[in-house]
Amino acid sequence: MRRLGCFVGWILLNMSSMAISPTGWALDKSADRQGIDARILQKPPYNLTGKDVFIGQIELSRPTSFAVDKIFNKLLQLDRAIVKPYAVFFRDGKAIPNRNIDDHSAQVASVIISRDKIRRGIAPDAKLLSSAYSQRRQDGQPEACLAAQYIARQYNSTVRAINFSFGELLTEDPRPNAQLDGKALLTLCVDWIASTYNTVPIVAGNQGKGSIPIPTDLYNGFVVAFTHEVDGIYRQLDRGNLIDEPYLDRNGNGKYDQGEVFNDLNKDDKWTAGVESPIDGRRSMGLLAPGHNLKLPTIQSKFKNANGSSFAAPHVVGAIALLHEYANRQIESGKWSIEARRHELIKAVLINSADKIQDRGDGKMLGMSKTIIDLLGKTWLDTEAYASREIPLSRNLGAGQLNAYRAFLQYQAGQQSSGNIAAIGWDTNIVEVDKFQEYIFAEPLLVDSFISATLNWDRQVKLNDKNGNGVFDIGEGFSDEGFNKIELHLMRSPDTDISQSVWSSASQVDNLQHIFIKIPVTSKYKLRVVFKSPQTNTSSQRYGLAWWAKSA
Repeated sequence: MRRLGCFVGWILLNMSSMAISPTGWALDKSADRQGIDARILQKPPYNLTGKDVFIGQIELSRPTSFAVDKIFNKLLQLDRAIVKPYAVFFRDGKAIPNRNIDDHSAQVASVIISRDKIRRGIAPDAKLLSSAYSQRRQDGQPEACLAAQYIARQYNSTVRAINFSFGELLTEDPRPNAQLDGKALLTLCVDWIASTYNTVPIVAGNQGKGSIPIPTDLYNGFVVAFTHEVDGIYRQLDRGNLIDEPYLDRNGNGKYDQGEVFNDLNKDDKWTAGVESPIDGRRSMGLLAPGHNLKLPTIQSKFKNANGSSFAAPHVVGAIALLHEYANRQIESGKWSIEARRHELIKAVLINSADKIQDRGDGKMLGMSKTIIDLLGKTWLDTEAYASREIPLSRNLGAGQLNAYRAFLQYQAGQQSSGNIAAIGWDTNIVEVDKFQEYIFAEPLLVDSFISATLNWDRQVKLNDKNGNGVFDIGEGFSDEGFNKIELHLMRSPDTDISQSVWSSASQVDNLQHIFIKIPVTSKYKLRVVFKSPQTNTSSQRYGLAWWAKSA
């Protein structure tokens, strides 16, 4: 049976390394400068709270709703409610009163929309749509897919991100010898929903007892792992993310039973490919976010400590709501086009603006506020991703930790089409097979400063629509149509051949490329997006691109 990506067992918590703050930093700290630095965006002059932005939540259960659940009135008065979802559902229909509610879903929702004066959510005015999908033990991937699709279709398909703080076990996947190869029904469904309904799926990482790998092998969204505090600052990967091996089958029945725990049997502090990380070395884990020692409200609005990637993922969803509120302002004023809402772009913006290495005040580290470290204290500069052109993200650190304020600055810089560009900006565009798009920095880039650039596009998934109604129904499935091979190159401005690239990101197993490299000499540079043949599916590929550099 599936397990929530929520609480890490007490044994794992005791194993977490480095000093942990004894007093417990609550949501107010994880949302502030000690965490993702979202509080500054809620205050003047920005005043971003996610107002009128629709976001989604899919779980086995859901939070309570005053309009639906009579039990709500018995638990507390309306004026004491901390979590007030905009609408609640059961799968693809109305919520069942007083059914399918639990504390976990309420705590996940509170990270985004908490109205508590002290422990305020990341986007307290966002319109959260929450759907429970499970009522029986056999309910699983098809039912979760149905619920996710239903959420994505609400309000003219304007749901900007969907939080998945749950997962499915490989041992319960019906495919023979199931692996994390991106082809589980729920994983295909999540990618199809992202492309079809222009939304960003955010999935809680594989961690904790019970292990929840599916759909952490998705392509068109990304996985979030969680950090704990070092000297009161969220900046170290928690060991709870790295419990990767098959369960201990105590009764020898060949399947997972409640109480049978997962463990890192070979003590390598790594995810095992195909078991809890995608095959072929692909990295689906994109960001870290705070997820340790958070005080979050239950359905009775009583605060309890919570730990795990379940509560890291909604930090990202809340940040997305803030960005979309800003985009709505820009679009309504005529300054931006609706292209700013593209899910490929939002993913690129979040990845590109993540904290890796703290800036020393000279801007050469692009104003990053924290140095993010793994279990051994190593930084992103020590990872395999930094040294390789074929590995865009770190296995353990992703692109770094979410920084909502830096994501806003990245986004605020605005769209700049191919041609001359400023040091910070983004674009969403189309590249044709055997062609390229070029972005030429108008000013020279400073020697020894870093450049960050992220390119993102979709894997194509086809709905096998048996009844021709255009939506997924129980009994239907999906086909993986793969993704085109797109590369990102950093070049000197006069150079014409990508073989002359200063650096590149050219992964052959990802639909994301990420460059983070030091500028070797003060000079004029450019970024080139290259679509190499043969095409896998379409001959025209839409993409999102974000960049951040420092001019001389």
